[in-house]
Amino acid sequence: MRTSEIPRRDRRGEVRQRHRRAIIDAARALLDERESDGFTVDELADRADVSRRTVFNHFASVDDIVITACSEVLGELLVAFEALASAQGTRGSESSLFDEVTGALTSTDLVPPMAYLTRVLGAEQEERSARQAMMLHLVFTDASEHLCQGILRRHPEADELTTRLLVGALMSGLVVLHGQWFAATGGAVDARSRTVWAELLGRLIDLTRGGFDDPDASRRLIPPPPLPQKERHG
Repeated sequence: MRTSEIPRRDRRGEVRQRHRRAIIDAARALLDERESDGFTVDELADRADVSRRTVFNHFASVDDIVITACSEVLGELLVAFEALASAQGTRGSESSLFDEVTGALTSTDLVPPMAYLTRVLGAEQEERSARQAMMLHLVFTDASEHLCQGILRRHPEADELTTRLLVGALMSGLVVLHGQWFAATGGAVDARSRTVWAELLGRLIDLTRGGFDDPDASRRLIPPPPLPQKERHG
């Protein structure tokens, strides 16, 4: 390869990354504005100042873009998650992988991103569509993969299958908790909502730690009854 080709290829890569970033940023802005009403490819391309062709050079569909944009909301939280987990790992006695992951989960405020996903994916609708459920699942699957990669980087000695099973069980549980949390709080971001979330998360951790045949874990931390419909927040 000639040396003169390297800068040219680097510039192409930089342009491609810049276009991808512009598309994701535009998608997040449109989601903030319109929430579950969505947007078209033309509207996205116009907001990102790119062509339709450029959009589809980076993403297969609008749903793919929405999933990526929503995953970034959790991804930003995973940065804090990894920082907390790393801090726990530096303590005098090294904690187990389970304690590291669950400790970071309980130390991270997941209520705002849960409320955001509820709004932009239309998950607050009484009859959530199969598409919305699939997109929510894919957002958490993507976050689970990023979390696994971060843990395995910090703990190269850890068994990969065990790590993936642990993280997968907890992150899949969060999808279930999301529905229970919304039924109990209406998607509000307040002290009561955080209390409900903490109780639900505690139950998930207890069941994952002790197993589903543990009668004490299955009875602990029952969430409060749902709010009346008129009190729910969108």
